[in-house]
Amino acid sequence: MDILDAIILGIIQGLTEFLPVSSSGHLELGKAILGDSSVAEDSLLFTVVLHFATALSTMVVFRKDVWEIFRSLFDFKWNEETQFSLKIIVSMLPAMAVGLFFETQLEAFFGGNFRFVGFMLLITAMLLYFADKAKDTNHKVTFSNAFVIGVSQAIAMLPGISRSGATISTSVLLGVDKSKAARFSFLMAVPLIFGKIGKDLMSGELNFSGENNLALAAGFIAAFVAGLAACTWMIQLVKNSKLSYFAIYCLIVGLIAIGYGYFA
Repeated sequence: MDILDAIILGIIQGLTEFLPVSSSGHLELGKAILGDSSVAEDSLLFTVVLHFATALSTMVVFRKDVWEIFRSLFDFKWNEETQFSLKIIVSMLPAMAVGLFFETQLEAFFGGNFRFVGFMLLITAMLLYFADKAKDTNHKVTFSNAFVIGVSQAIAMLPGISRSGATISTSVLLGVDKSKAARFSFLMAVPLIFGKIGKDLMSGELNFSGENNLALAAGFIAAFVAGLAACTWMIQLVKNSKLSYFAIYCLIVGLIAIGYGYFA
């Protein structure tokens, strides 16, 4: 993979990890359009690096929240911060179960299946449209909400279903305040991303040959910077009920992907 392709894919990952348009789906489309010819191990390593970059950008934007979560875990007090930390853990359970028991089946959906990605983008568009029409509230995430939102996160492991779009939309449709929904959505992803990175590192499948270090670094920086911008921007967009614009975008891209899959 050359440096320019790495930067382009890094920007795609950084933006789409937070904007509700499916990072996995766009990476699949981006790799296909750019004619990515990387061997599987190199492609996996690059994906891990990009996800690490966006996880770090989340931690930078929500650094105060992350600190409160870590501190509350060792305070052993039943306060709001401790409850929020436990809700994050509850939200992780469905995705952890899918990752542990259905990883092989999940991987079968990746690999340039344009039609599948397109149909999943249409589902994302529908979720965003209905969430945008939901009434504003000031409700917090409950423990039962956290589990249901976690189920949405697990479903969003499919390419084309936006993780942030699915989890924010589910939160809002459950009656959660839109700002709180965005905050919970972004923070609940961080432990899973680091867990997946750790699992991939221990698998021995990553290729650390050193031949693509420059491209990896370029992709990492591009994803990190784009992630910082997209995360901050997305919080404001959710507050101002602008999700319908992304619904239209996902609808258009989804239809193009479906058409390309049928006629290419």
